[in-house]
Amino acid sequence: MTRTLRPLISRHQIAAKISEIAAIISQDFAGQPVVLIGVLKGAAIFLADLARQITLDATFDFIAVSSYGDGHQHSGQVKLVKDADESVAGKNVILVEDILDTGITLTYLRNLLLARCPKQLKIAVLLDKPSRRIQPVAVDYVGFEIADEFVVGYGTDFAERYRNLPDICVLEPPPDDV
Repeated sequence: MTRTLRPLISRHQIAAKISEIAAIISQDFAGQPVVLIGVLKGAAIFLADLARQITLDATFDFIAVSSYGDGHQHSGQVKLVKDADESVAGKNVILVEDILDTGITLTYLRNLLLARCPKQLKIAVLLDKPSRRIQPVAVDYVGFEIADEFVVGYGTDFAERYRNLPDICVLEPPPDDV
């Protein structure tokens, strides 16, 4: 069945917001190196574009978790699937995530990384859905606050599809779900 995509945030709006976030990060960590840890797979595109705008010595690492069993609802459990390759002890770390939804995943990752004694840990998210929050989590850099709609594009997906869209779109429910 065909799903309708409704544009929500354009690639131009995304690029402008990432430039703003990168400028703030560059100022916050002026003269210091940072490690950007992207949450796979969704944050890969955001991390790449953000890193190109940051004017600091920046390295990348990636971490992967599993929490969405059927692609729609959070399972409430987070499982580490791929850990970061390098130690974060004593380093300035920015955890980069595509979307902050319930807060369960980011709380898990924040606690995991804090236990490894970074010099600083900051969190950057492209999208924030505050109406879905189950666990409160402090985020340092936010791109866009959005309503409780299922979004795809620019790294976010539905069953691994739509990640390559350059814009963020709302994936409308099939007509029979209405």
